[in-house]
Amino acid sequence: MNRRRFLKNGASIAGIGILAPRLMVDKTAGMYHIEQFTDEGLSQFTYAILFDQKIVLVDPSRDPQPFYDYADRNNASIIAIIETHPHADFVSSHAEIYRKLKTRIYTSDKLHAKYPHYPVKDGDVITLNNYLLLKILDTPGHSPDSISIVLQENNIDKAVFTGDALLFGDVGRPDLREYGSNENEQRASLAKAMYATIKNKYTPLADSVAVYPAHGAGSLCGNATRNVKSSTIGYEKKNNHAFHHADEAGFVAAILKDLPFIPKYFPYDVELNREGAADIQPGIKK
Repeated sequence: MNRRRFLKNGASIAGIGILAPRLMVDKTAGMYHIEQFTDEGLSQFTYAILFDQKIVLVDPSRDPQPFYDYADRNNASIIAIIETHPHADFVSSHAEIYRKLKTRIYTSDKLHAKYPHYPVKDGDVITLNNYLLLKILDTPGHSPDSISIVLQENNIDKAVFTGDALLFGDVGRPDLREYGSNENEQRASLAKAMYATIKNKYTPLADSVAVYPAHGAGSLCGNATRNVKSSTIGYEKKNNHAFHHADEAGFVAAILKDLPFIPKYFPYDVELNREGAADIQPGIKK
């Protein structure tokens, strides 16, 4: 699993800093660190927010061992997990980490998750310390229970973890969660919700806010995702088609057009992630 490191200090570093592959040594007050873990096969991103020798994980991938190793190297504890939505394309390790560490799991109150969790809604705040907090945004569209998380430092928005709602150059597909006889109407309803999410949740954010989604190019959770690892709200406003549609009808028509196929295991993964998966097992037991 590949990793990228982002170090931010509101007093001295402007924009996103992409660091060389080394550990961050100076973890003084007023600093935080964002580590990006990549599952190349699924083009899936997990994020570790490191501060005060504590870690918050966002959308942890199937194998939790890289996150335990990262915590050990930084003499830190994993104190919380945030699931932006129940993923369709991979099985999350949130339940396994909870069983091992009794770590708090935060997820949307709309999900009605079946594992121990703290339900959150739009406007809720998770306070990390005296200068850092996480603000919850209700961002439906890819799924009815999608949330995004805004990282604030000293009351200034610094980054937004968008799950599969806002992607690089695209938005998450609205057809991966609702199935049944009226699926076309359900997809259209989610597409309309995504239009409202773009207009009312992401557009008001400052251009400088870093964008960290759960997937990159090649993922079937999007349709035309750019092949990059990070972006900003300002770049997406200028270059992402989702911000440029004049009205809801045009937006809905655009994101429902030419959608890729849906793998048969996607509905299974959604429900498994809602329930919480069993611990990962080695493919070959000794």
